[in-house]
Amino acid sequence: MRLLLAEDEKSLSRALCAILAKNNYSVEAVYDGQDALDYLLSGEYDCAVLDVMMPKMDGFTVLRKIREKGITIPVMMLTARSEIDDKVEGLDLGANDYLTKPFESRELLARLRAITRSVATAADNTLRFGNIVLDRKSFELSGPSGSVRLAAKEYQMMEYLMSNPGTLISTDRFMEKVWGLDSDADINVVWTNLSYLRKKLTSVGSDVKIKAARNAGYFLEVEK
Repeated sequence: MRLLLAEDEKSLSRALCAILAKNNYSVEAVYDGQDALDYLLSGEYDCAVLDVMMPKMDGFTVLRKIREKGITIPVMMLTARSEIDDKVEGLDLGANDYLTKPFESRELLARLRAITRSVATAADNTLRFGNIVLDRKSFELSGPSGSVRLAAKEYQMMEYLMSNPGTLISTDRFMEKVWGLDSDADINVVWTNLSYLRKKLTSVGSDVKIKAARNAGYFLEVEK
């Protein structure tokens, strides 16, 4: 799941990014409201966490502008301000939740799971294709021969593939969706993680293969 974090306190932003990445979120961090707005208008995100008090543009304004543009992704407002009027304003503008600093990481993660549940179509928290099952809670990939827990990037790539079976996904699209537009990672990480996924699919006895279309991308296919 791809998330935009807009928090101007860089030490807090780094800590939150580490916590979220550990829990298999793909996170892009920005540090002011204008960048948050630009990223949300140009990128595809599953959720956004917006600090209220930011340079250039406050979180309320960012929220109002994306809702006016028809962007309906779940948004959590993150702020040190706890006044009821502030919370009401955020919710009236279209926020899905409001978390006041300081907070426990467990509470942040629980609230994110709650507001993104419908986005993840997680009525049963699983994705199925061919004879494999991907568990979105445990990050385990299961097949006839057993199960294996996927690493964070492996999980994000497999979730993306299984959510779009048969659809060609380019290397650049994987980079954007999983690593983020501003990532310094080399494009080789996509091929490396695809190699790991292929080995793990084999290890669980999967009839699903990751196929490559030359100069186009990758897709899942059930081999009969």
